[in-house]
Amino acid sequence: MGEQKEKNQEQSRVTVTIMDQKYVIKGGESPKYLEKVANYVDRKMHEVSRNNSKLQPLKVAVLAALNIADELNKLQEDYDDLIRLIEEEKKS
Repeated sequence: MGEQKEKNQEQSRVTVTIMDQKYVIKGGESPKYLEKVANYVDRKMHEVSRNNSKLQPLKVAVLAALNIADELNKLQEDYDDLIRLIEEEKKS
């Protein structure tokens, strides 16, 4: 039998509210961080819902996820560009 990996961090557990629904989430980050992430998702979902008031909750969630993924992708591209500029500067 293989060795079990020990977790470096204890799992945090926090109850959050997203779109008026309560969720218990667990993770290796602090409860404050988990709440911050959940609040961000809640804000994004409310934003989508305000702009499309007749959408079902699942569609609101999918559109919010697409918006968040778009933001992440653009930030990753910006980060990659900055790293490339730094590397080019180091070579100069």
